[in-house]
Amino acid sequence: MTFWMNQRVRAAAAAMAVACGLGIGAPSTALAADLDYGKPGDPVQLVIGYQPYYTQSWSGVVMRGKKFYEKYLPKGSTVDFSIGLQGAVIVNAMLAGKQHIGYMGDMPAIVSTTKESVADIRIVATLGVGFDQCNILLARNDAPKFGNGKEGVKWLEGKRIGIPLGSCADRFAKEAFRKEGVAPAAIMNQNIEVITSGFRAGKLDAAAIWEPTASRLVEEGLARRIASGATVNEKDAGFLAMRADLIKQRPDVAKAWLNAELDAQLFLADPKNAMEVAAMAAQQATGFTEKMLWHSLYGQYPAEIGGIPVRMQMPFTLTPDVVAQINQSAAFLFSIKSINVEKLRADALMNDMAAQVLKERNLSSPIGEVKAMPDSEYGKK
Repeated sequence: MTFWMNQRVRAAAAAMAVACGLGIGAPSTALAADLDYGKPGDPVQLVIGYQPYYTQSWSGVVMRGKKFYEKYLPKGSTVDFSIGLQGAVIVNAMLAGKQHIGYMGDMPAIVSTTKESVADIRIVATLGVGFDQCNILLARNDAPKFGNGKEGVKWLEGKRIGIPLGSCADRFAKEAFRKEGVAPAAIMNQNIEVITSGFRAGKLDAAAIWEPTASRLVEEGLARRIASGATVNEKDAGFLAMRADLIKQRPDVAKAWLNAELDAQLFLADPKNAMEVAAMAAQQATGFTEKMLWHSLYGQYPAEIGGIPVRMQMPFTLTPDVVAQINQSAAFLFSIKSINVEKLRADALMNDMAAQVLKERNLSSPIGEVKAMPDSEYGKK
């Protein structure tokens, strides 16, 4: 039986998640059978779930565009990339055995590891950590001009704010409200499309949203940026997840992908590649201009609206700080009943492979960072 026949047969045993919380349903009572990836050294067929619509996971965009994996995977291997409009879509596909490696934000990555009764998924590396990739507050254009981001947060007292509930933006916004003692009149569970139409129709006071949609709404003149995670010292993050059966059967493939991922992150962090990254993202994500996409990762914002010198840092490994951030996010997800455990199982986080890759390549964490650049740098090769 071929790999793909094995995959179809075994994936049929995986219970598909139903929509709830983050869009990921309750796990099946029966553990789905492992997929068959062949023997170490054999060519492998991989399907990668990734999000060009979430800037912090753009090493996946670079991986698809530059094909760094070809240098490391066994000869004859094939890789297909599948776009997920949100992380929950990727998680469901990985649980069902339709995707094997996933690029996603912290919330869906954490949720994926709690569905081991359906399929065993592990977080194996950090894509990036920042303060304003997911953690961004936007306000309607006629909002007052604020002296700093905290004034902007306080203005939300008694206002109507749209937030995709259960997302990283949700956790950030609620922490910002708690720290500044703010009580909005209404927090509405709205997706990106509804938030966009709400600003366009003048029916929304504010929203918590992530990049690159935040940059698109600002560039289109539909909203103003007023604060970020830097305003209230709240970080966001993206993670690389793998199915445990892939790691177990094909450690050669798992390590090969991490080597390629390291190349992708180093490419992303090099400022001379900024325009090429924006061009690749424009090819893979619809509805955005190259300038919007460039600005979402490399653009510079004033400090008074949450701008910071470093847009994203690449720890690559699961450092103690990253693990602490994961634990904080897991506790939030437990509090809103999106997961049924307050702390992740010990083997949900697998740092050994990423740490070994760094050691073998004489690198240490963090491997790089994306520094904010003024608009005058846009368009320069």
